[in-house]
Amino acid sequence: MNTSTHEAPPHDPASPHWRRNLLVCMFGSFTTIVAMTLLLPFLPLYVEQLGIHDPAAIVQWSGAAYGATFLSAALVAPLWGRLADRYGRKLMLIRASLGMAVAMALIGLAQQAWQLVALRLLAGFLGGYASGSTVLVATQTPKNRSGWALGTLSSAIMAGNLVGPLIGGALPPLIGIRWTFFAAGAVIFVAFLTTAGLIREDLRGRNPAKAWSGKGGGWHDIPQRRPLRAMLCTGLLLMLANMSIEPIITVYVAPLVDDPARVTLTAGIVMSAAALGSILSASLLGRWADRVGHWQVIIACLTVSALLLIPQAFVSRGWQLIGLRFLMGLALGGLLPCIASVIRHQVPEGRAGQMLGYSTSAQYAGQVVGPLLGGLVGGQLGMRWVFLGTSVLLALGAAWNWRVRRACAGRQG
Repeated sequence: MNTSTHEAPPHDPASPHWRRNLLVCMFGSFTTIVAMTLLLPFLPLYVEQLGIHDPAAIVQWSGAAYGATFLSAALVAPLWGRLADRYGRKLMLIRASLGMAVAMALIGLAQQAWQLVALRLLAGFLGGYASGSTVLVATQTPKNRSGWALGTLSSAIMAGNLVGPLIGGALPPLIGIRWTFFAAGAVIFVAFLTTAGLIREDLRGRNPAKAWSGKGGGWHDIPQRRPLRAMLCTGLLLMLANMSIEPIITVYVAPLVDDPARVTLTAGIVMSAAALGSILSASLLGRWADRVGHWQVIIACLTVSALLLIPQAFVSRGWQLIGLRFLMGLALGGLLPCIASVIRHQVPEGRAGQMLGYSTSAQYAGQVVGPLLGGLVGGQLGMRWVFLGTSVLLALGAAWNWRVRRACAGRQG
């Protein structure tokens, strides 16, 4: 089969509107991710406005408020995926965009710190637009174009993570903190309108009753579960690799920079370099995966990233670390689209949403485990071991994926 064609192969449940769906999902995912991350620069200031003045308490409330959204989103992602399998993926995107628009406006009306945390929990519970978009694009796009489409969507999601804090740093001095939340809610409401009016989901050939029935949460319907477990662990490793340096990066960069006033700026660039690299490479690696195979790209990305982590432990200048993180981001950019593509190929059509929801939960778990593990290893063994330890984990992930792929190929042969 010629994998460069843009047409869906026979029996492929792709929607004829998949390109328009992709564009709408990119816009909606970008805006909702921006809304989830824009409060990073001013969160402590908002907590102080809400009546918390003790510095230690401000830090604690800020951490709780920021993490609350990702915690609740991780817990409900499989549920929303399962409901998407039953009632349609477009309906879940409508729910998520409208829910996020309302939640963001309510956050701007918070009067106490506990209300801020509760509303951030609500935002994570009602949201999930980006993960829902992944489900819709994965299931409505021709299989021989899924890697490219998911890579393009992944670039929009990562761009939201990169742009969100920048907008959060620029808007509050101009319009105030509360109006920043109102503006974010208004933009997400536009995403709700475009989702409701422009997305076209092809539901032919689906069996909603089968998508909801059955025991074991859908796992019993999957003939080969090892590939799915490998993808869940790979998603966790991806986020762990990105986030493990978060607690130590400012301290690690300090000796590498001549001017102490530039330490925080350099640390910020280091943290953004990987995201920028992934934004640039995701669609290209996804297109390559459509041609050579998604497993091959996953194994190659994990291996290259593991190798690039080793020199990061021994850099002597800040620009060296920036360059290596950028190259690592280029390598990691192929993982998200390939993980979703492998899951789509391995599970029945009626279970795709639920299993991609589990994948999203695993990635959120990596966002939590990464900083915790990085801080623990950096504090106990030294900062270099954060990079070296993460390298070992990615290498083990590459080896496991190679074994699982080989075992699956052997069964098919």
